[in-house]
Amino acid sequence: MAASETGTAAWSGPRPGGVSVVVAIAIVVADMVGVGVFTSLGFQVKDIPSGFSILLLWTVGGVVALCGVFAYSELGAMFPRSSGEYNFLGRAFHPAFGFVAGWVSATVGFAAPVALAAMAFGEYGKSVVPDAPPLALAIGVVWLVSLVQLTGVKHSSTFQLIATILKVVLIVAFLVAGFLMATPQPLSFAPSASDFSHIVSAPFAISLVFVMYSFSGWNAATYIIGEVHEPERNVPRAMLAGTLVVLVLYVALNAVFLHSAPIDKLAGQLDVARVSGSYIFGEFGGRIVGAMICFGLISSISAMMWIGPRVMMTMGEDIPVLRLFARRSTGGAPAYAILFQLTVASLMLFTRSFEAVLEFIQFALLFCSFFTVLGVIKLRITHPDLPRPYRAWGYPVTPVVFLLVTGFMMYYLLTEQPLRVFLGVLIMISGLLIYAVFRQRTVQDPVAASAGGE
Repeated sequence: MAASETGTAAWSGPRPGGVSVVVAIAIVVADMVGVGVFTSLGFQVKDIPSGFSILLLWTVGGVVALCGVFAYSELGAMFPRSSGEYNFLGRAFHPAFGFVAGWVSATVGFAAPVALAAMAFGEYGKSVVPDAPPLALAIGVVWLVSLVQLTGVKHSSTFQLIATILKVVLIVAFLVAGFLMATPQPLSFAPSASDFSHIVSAPFAISLVFVMYSFSGWNAATYIIGEVHEPERNVPRAMLAGTLVVLVLYVALNAVFLHSAPIDKLAGQLDVARVSGSYIFGEFGGRIVGAMICFGLISSISAMMWIGPRVMMTMGEDIPVLRLFARRSTGGAPAYAILFQLTVASLMLFTRSFEAVLEFIQFALLFCSFFTVLGVIKLRITHPDLPRPYRAWGYPVTPVVFLLVTGFMMYYLLTEQPLRVFLGVLIMISGLLIYAVFRQRTVQDPVAASAGGE
């Protein structure tokens, strides 16, 4: 497509960034820490009843996420433009590939997780406000956060930083209370001879798939590169620091869950945080944990409502048909792109379709991440002389580790959920078809093609 191909190539560099590295770290932390860590343990301990193996599982997940961070940091420093995989895949492979990734992200890739987090906010909110309907709470929090985003980058930064700090403070307070107030369970976190059999088992590998879902979001800062101050330095720092913070929080949270509640009470439970809270705080444990998760989800929704619209915004800069979404308000917010994501997320909430969408976009999202990291290796081979302000630490081992684990996750989805994978592939194919239509229209309209290359 002429506009996309020339528009990306002609782009002159990042806009003057105003987002500090601290706010960028907050976005990474907020985007990563959702409900996953508070719900996964119950299914893991059914087959892995070992404290050491569980903590190792979450540590391995964090290390794999760090491998992805190193690769994305190299690409982000080379091509400091907002929109994540849309930018990276278009540069490393072909604009059509970038468009497919952007299409998935801009339409449902962020809207569905926003809707899921909002509905979780509504459900946990019942423990705080028992008579409030969950759907009303879900709609309310999405619209409230979106209004903040529409006010501009300055207010969004302040809100994101405060909400994320509050989230981390509440989690740390829960950790301290868990270790000091709970009655210790007869469970050792030291390695034992039986741990080896757990670590090399199929349940450990399958559990790693769901642990990696909990770590998703480590690449959040790459979606707002154009707004970050000194992005070549600060985006890698933000992703590294944010992922390390989350890794520590995740390991500590699972340690507290296991320390405070019996394994047989956790096994098979979806809401392990509530179970643990009841053993730590007694009768009001569920309400306390519900309030903690609610506050945490606000920052997660805020982060996704910030970074998601930047994909559509950048696509609008390249593609004349989408030019409307590239328009920014006086405060720097891509207002039409934010309203578009708000509309899609709201429709998903009203129709309760977000759960189905989340199930069949997982493969597409993994596919795009896999090839983004593969793009680092490709560019090292095909364009070794390109400037690289940051070089992936541990190359080529770290990208290969990420590719192996992500490849396993895609294989797992393909064998266990082939219908969902097929639907995910259909979404990507639809993106290719739309790309072809946009390209044809642009070629037929020389004025639009010229505008796209400006």
